Amino acid sequence: MNAGSTARALPTTDGPASVDWNVAALTASRLVRPGPVVPRAEAEATVARLRDLAGEAEGHVRELTGLGDGLPLLPAEVVDRPGWVRAAADGLAALTGDALPAPGGRLPALLSGTAGVQAGVVLAYLGSRVLGQYDPFGGPDGGGRLLLVAPNVVAAQRALDVPPEDFRMWVCLHEATHRLQFTAVPWLRDHFAAEVGHLLERLDDTAVGALSRLPEAVRELLRRERVGGPTAALVELLQAPEQRAVLDRLIALSTLLEGHADHVMDAVGPAVVPSVATIRARFTARRRGGGLADRVLRALLGVDAKVRQYAQGAEFTRHVVDAVGMDGFNAVWTSRDTLPTRAEIADPSAWVRRVHG
Repeated sequence: MNAGSTARALPTTDGPASVDWNVAALTASRLVRPGPVVPRAEAEATVARLRDLAGEAEGHVRELTGLGDGLPLLPAEVVDRPGWVRAAADGLAALTGDALPAPGGRLPALLSGTAGVQAGVVLAYLGSRVLGQYDPFGGPDGGGRLLLVAPNVVAAQRALDVPPEDFRMWVCLHEATHRLQFTAVPWLRDHFAAEVGHLLERLDDTAVGALSRLPEAVRELLRRERVGGPTAALVELLQAPEQRAVLDRLIALSTLLEGHADHVMDAVGPAVVPSVATIRARFTARRRGGGLADRVLRALLGVDAKVRQYAQGAEFTRHVVDAVGMDGFNAVWTSRDTLPTRAEIADPSAWVRRVHG
């Protein structure tokens, strides 16, 4: 299913970045698995329907959340797996280009290609799994782009054995929520970029220490997987103490964004997605599936941590909406100071007390 990939060069900084994102994109494009075999007519119909549903879904999300009133309804881009890989590398280059250390420190230029290959392996793994994505830093003008990965939507719908139209709308609801989070909250994009910059600006100082902690971190991941204990993303286990506060803020923000989108897609769902309960149950079971090797790989890449973020963030959103309504929940978007901390994500009542008294 070829829904349109791009071939333009990625943006570059004044000097070579510590990750060569062109190498990453080329590596991932070669490694990513092909999508499901779909008759041409069905593929074209799926692409067209996803484009239509993206705008329809955003209308439903606006009605539920109260966000985005008066903003234009922008189109979505429907891409294949290589198209998503290229777009993801493009967005990451734009996000990290000014923050990653330039060669000449402990990550010299000759390693940028190797880092690009490693990043490409990760992108290839994710490229066969990501259903959609709103990238606030992507697009021709860097103003954001909403992507829907058609072959992955088809593959997931088939694996779950759920109605195609319902599943497409369900996915579009999630991604439309992400787009509204960034377009209806003007300061959020710059805040997110600044936090990523704060995290990465110390990378050069902590890279050697992180490498020395890698064997111990991997052993800890394996131990937690064997005993069924709480897992963590590898990046969390590698962080130096001075980076953990920034990482905690980023994790809290990501958990809020993902959980809010998960809550919205299900809350909107019954009216426009009749099989939403079945889709949610089967999709949640699929997120938790896989053999030991796959689960360990997901943990190394932080995918398992992402899965937990959906559940924790959705529970935070549900609790707050039940307590103070959607308008009360929307106070979260007032400023950086009203974003929940990581501790408040786990204790939503604490956020309600702090913000609403």
